[in-house]
Amino acid sequence: MGFGAYAVRRLLYTIPVTLGVMVLLFLLFEAIGGSPARLVLGKSATAESIAEWDAHNGYDLPLLISWEGLLRERSLVGLFDAQLPRYLWRLSRWDFGTSYVTNQPVRRMIFEGIIPSLSLTVPIFIAGFLASIGIALMCALHRKGHLDRIVVFLSVALMSIPYLGYILVGQFWLGYAWGWFPIWGYEGISHLVLPWLIGVVSGLGGNVRFYRTVMLDQVRADFIRTAFAKGCTTRRVLWVHLLRNAMIPILTQVVITIPFLYTGSLLLESFFGIPGLGYIGVHALHTGDRPVLSALVFVGSLLFVLFNVLTDLAYVWMDRRIRLG
Repeated sequence: MGFGAYAVRRLLYTIPVTLGVMVLLFLLFEAIGGSPARLVLGKSATAESIAEWDAHNGYDLPLLISWEGLLRERSLVGLFDAQLPRYLWRLSRWDFGTSYVTNQPVRRMIFEGIIPSLSLTVPIFIAGFLASIGIALMCALHRKGHLDRIVVFLSVALMSIPYLGYILVGQFWLGYAWGWFPIWGYEGISHLVLPWLIGVVSGLGGNVRFYRTVMLDQVRADFIRTAFAKGCTTRRVLWVHLLRNAMIPILTQVVITIPFLYTGSLLLESFFGIPGLGYIGVHALHTGDRPVLSALVFVGSLLFVLFNVLTDLAYVWMDRRIRLG
């Protein structure tokens, strides 16, 4: 099987998986129970206004179609009037409905919030990845040395500090006490520098330990000793031979992380007032805004499925020894 045919087949596999995700989301959110009419209409809503709102938005329809009623009517009208098919049809058209709280289209809210989220998470991701790879390569070169031991100690120390601790310490000392950075708002690069710094430092410990383990597994291999015996420079051995053969686990770690970039950072956006998807998600969770929560979970699940497929394709592209099947 060629690479193109394999790629098409793997992408086609995402269709039933995506459909299953859509059905599961519907069942999970419907399991919460109750109509959101009172949340939308307010405390002064009457029983008549709630019933009218339910009828207009389909909450008076059955959760799943009754097969007895379907056979009795001998038509598919009842099936397409049920909540589940209507929900699946809306998601297939990327119609996430209207927010119960802001009364805005959820799709527009996602488009407006994705830029602040990506401006926060993408620099953190890139800077953290490059710094972790560089430190892990140095540890592999000086394994069991003083530098390696110091890095391992600092990595464990960084992993032991709660994420919220980084935010509170950074805001108090770097923002409030010393006045180096603003601690609230989204008005320019200066408002993002402190969240970037906190995001990189907080994730550095775990990333360095993971990449260090990967590098040490490769540095003991025979091809590394052969490369040094042939007279290759240390830089070439590290960046060409070692890093290239360690790309499979590194690629897994990187590609699986990418889908979560779009949702932003819930704590960073909430504490620094960045109007991204993380901030929107926290607000929707507090107010019970189900259309917003459903849209965020659905898009995140879809990206996760898609990037899992891209990970498999990247394996084949990086290492031709992997058999297609």
